[in-house]
Amino acid sequence: MRVFDWKTRGSEAPALEGLDLGSLSKSPGSAHRAARKGRGISAGQGATCGFGTRGQKSRSGHSTRPGFEGGQIPLYRRLPKFVGRPTGPGHTKTEYEIIKVSALNQLDDGAEVDYAALLAARAVSKSKRKLNKVVGAADKLTVKNLKVRAHAFTSSARAEIEALGGSCIELSPTTGEPVAA
Repeated sequence: MRVFDWKTRGSEAPALEGLDLGSLSKSPGSAHRAARKGRGISAGQGATCGFGTRGQKSRSGHSTRPGFEGGQIPLYRRLPKFVGRPTGPGHTKTEYEIIKVSALNQLDDGAEVDYAALLAARAVSKSKRKLNKVVGAADKLTVKNLKVRAHAFTSSARAEIEALGGSCIELSPTTGEPVAA
């Protein structure tokens, strides 16, 4: 059925009524028949079926695998390895948005700190990275009793926050929920 049917233009029936994924068909002339190979010389693809007379690519079964270069070292082995390929835990690098401990000084004593609170206080700038890591800085932390929520902490940042009576709540990188320590 055509999308706009001129015959039912004035009727109340919608034009797309009988149209769904099961009733679609190809436009006339757009689809070609598959070549039937090996069915006689008069069929056009008989005898060698268009594969030539001899050689590895003319044999039955599969030809060479993707990336095979005839025995020379293939491109995927000539190039150096780099982070992220092949995939897996040993080949991935987690990128964090860095939050310095000195940025926490702009908040009040006893505050609950997360990335949204730091953005509201203009202590950090907006970032595309989803994960946050609190790191130590040259300027020391002066605010006490902070509850800091982040995806990771350096040991120096954790020690500095906990020395002033605060707590470090580590978040799961996938769900954002606190991780049970």
